[in-house]
Amino acid sequence: MQLKLDQFEAHVAQGAARGLKPLYTLHGDEPLLAQEAADALRAAARAAGFSERKVFTVSGAHFDWSGVLGAAQSMSLFAERQLIEIRIPSGKPGKDGSEALQRYCEQLGDDVLTLVQLPRLDFQQAKSAWFGALDAAGVSVRLDPIERRALPAWLAQRLARQGQRVPEGEEGQRALAFFADRVEGNLLAAHQELQKLALLHPAGVLGFEQIEAAVLDVARYDIAKLTEAVWAGHTARALRMLTALEAEGESAVYLHWTLAEDVRALVRTRAALDAGQPLPMALREARVWGAKEKLFERVLPRLTAARAEAWLQSARICDGLCKGLEHPRWPRGAWPALRHLVLLLLQPGLEVPGGALALRA
Repeated sequence: MQLKLDQFEAHVAQGAARGLKPLYTLHGDEPLLAQEAADALRAAARAAGFSERKVFTVSGAHFDWSGVLGAAQSMSLFAERQLIEIRIPSGKPGKDGSEALQRYCEQLGDDVLTLVQLPRLDFQQAKSAWFGALDAAGVSVRLDPIERRALPAWLAQRLARQGQRVPEGEEGQRALAFFADRVEGNLLAAHQELQKLALLHPAGVLGFEQIEAAVLDVARYDIAKLTEAVWAGHTARALRMLTALEAEGESAVYLHWTLAEDVRALVRTRAALDAGQPLPMALREARVWGAKEKLFERVLPRLTAARAEAWLQSARICDGLCKGLEHPRWPRGAWPALRHLVLLLLQPGLEVPGGALALRA
């Protein structure tokens, strides 16, 4: 049975009274959410009488699964019920582990509660027999990162837990947006900044100035998020992320390649649409999936043939600049060139300067 995180929190809060499932699987790459979810389950387990705890960390292909299978069948000498934690940091139990997990799920009893902790799973792992057995035996919870659009609401909820809130109306929304920009992509640091606000200020309303003075810029970005910001048309956010990626030492060549791949996919999709293909088929043939589908659907209506050619030409110029060449009408250096390319993609009316492809060493 799959639950969302908020459903899981409500379920665990009622667990001691209504009974817990025999097995829980937490999977995702967000450390704060994984830690909090596991702690909540451990607390509920202790309240329900699971007073002994055993932890197994699966490391490498030669892990001995017999200890895990034996622990589930053995009765503790000091406690009637026990919590068993199985941690698989790689998310890949291997052939022996897959068979062991399936056998483990078949022999679950009332005196053992199991917590399985996994990283984010890819499509194949989520469809595997071993994960299917875990899901069928109890509850599974996917711990997704908090996206930027949902981050202000998440911060407001966390502030409310510690008795604090932002003002109503525009000032409060501005304060939450500022807070979100400072901590995006770094929930552990966001949690620390929230705790700092609880220490600095009493319960009640927090103004924008108080949040601005207290919250450090601890945001962490990745290239995928930058490209999403570009195709969503978020100019200020995209430029802020570009500056942060440069400061973090990200590869300019790889960033350019990612943007150029998106441009090529958009151009292929536009050509397929012009040839009469329906949009879903055109996107699929261009190998565009997931969240990027929605973003491309936003861009494609304003992508004319002339603009598509201009974008391709700009990507070629930027490629040379990222590799040490120069162009008479582009800024020098990889990161200034990338900034210019991003602005060209974000502003449809901005023309490619010069038009010529001439580059010089």
